Amino acid sequence: MSSIRFFHTADLHLDSPFKGMSELPENGFEKLRNSTFEAFSTFIQKAIEVKPDFVLIVGDIYDGEERSLRAQKNFQNGMEQLSAHQIPVVISYGNHDHLKGKWTRFSLPENVFVLPKETTKLVLNIRETEVNIYGFSYPERHVPQSMIDTYPIATEQNAVHIGMLHGSLQGNTSHDVYAPFTIEELLSKNYDYWALGHIHKRQVLHTDPPIIYPGNIQSRHRKELGLKGFYDVTMANFAADCTFVPTSAIVYEKVEVDCENLIHANEVLRACRESLGDFREHYGAGVVWLQLKNIDEKGMSLFENSSALEWLEVIREQEEEITPFVWVQALEIDNNTINMYEPTLATESVIQVLNEWNQQQLKEVVKDLYQHPKGSRYLEELTSEELNNLVSEAKRLFKQYMSVKKG
Repeated sequence: MSSIRFFHTADLHLDSPFKGMSELPENGFEKLRNSTFEAFSTFIQKAIEVKPDFVLIVGDIYDGEERSLRAQKNFQNGMEQLSAHQIPVVISYGNHDHLKGKWTRFSLPENVFVLPKETTKLVLNIRETEVNIYGFSYPERHVPQSMIDTYPIATEQNAVHIGMLHGSLQGNTSHDVYAPFTIEELLSKNYDYWALGHIHKRQVLHTDPPIIYPGNIQSRHRKELGLKGFYDVTMANFAADCTFVPTSAIVYEKVEVDCENLIHANEVLRACRESLGDFREHYGAGVVWLQLKNIDEKGMSLFENSSALEWLEVIREQEEEITPFVWVQALEIDNNTINMYEPTLATESVIQVLNEWNQQQLKEVVKDLYQHPKGSRYLEELTSEELNNLVSEAKRLFKQYMSVKKG
């Protein structure tokens, strides 16, 4: 067979309403509201740039069965762009945009093949290689029964066989269970690739042949953390090379802030700013849940005198003029990481020994490192200040090791 290349995406959820985000400033909410369209545009531009042999979209193109006018217009524009570059698109509709919904209809260009409610085989010829694509669109919102028996077993050895299925792995209840299947059932069909949809978390259920959920193209709430995107798949000699390509316009993520040894408010705010800056540099725009970690007993007093809401407002204020925009949706103070050192006779005796060491004794402790034939040449002689810092750090680490976690 000649090499073939295709894009596999699912769960676009165009025009998602983004509930629970009303606190965002107007410009931030507008960017969030447009994020599914922006992610879709990124997908289309990648296709135009790469020019795959075809594109598979496995269900839930739209967020609701009404298929908003705006969402349909954006989708049609994308399909027109792919048509102009002669890129075929095969789509199936899922539980969110099933065929019984009511909407104002758009006509899609001729490069788009819509799978009907019955499981159907679509044949594409790609440079003398026959590609058989199998799948169906949801006739109504609820398809609780297994559909796998409606997929034929592949028998043509010289053709490529791809299954499209918007459904749930048997036993996975993270989403509503529709069209359930097992991995063994999919493998029994002898297909070369299974393009799945419905589950928004990116997952590779099997590698040879690939059975893949690409996840959705844009996060929409806290349960959809991390980069979102699609798979760019190249098949040669019936083996697949699958590469994840990000499309997220706004990344949802948890951001941890290390508050160890921070006892002043400005230190905590600086640490938050630095952590958010690292996020911004890595991901760009985002919605984040800030988690303050490793707070000691002294640091905890900062949050006893000021409410978490006050802290959140100040953190938001120091971020509001920085671009790209990162919205702190919530601030979480991890009480389980508050270290409470409770002195005992044994532990205090260790601290006392450390306090009584003179500089000669300290040098004796580290002499093995400084006499190492390879390591010693990279080390400069320790100053009195550095020796004192070593003692302070040793005491801190000892207390941390002996601490009781409060919470």
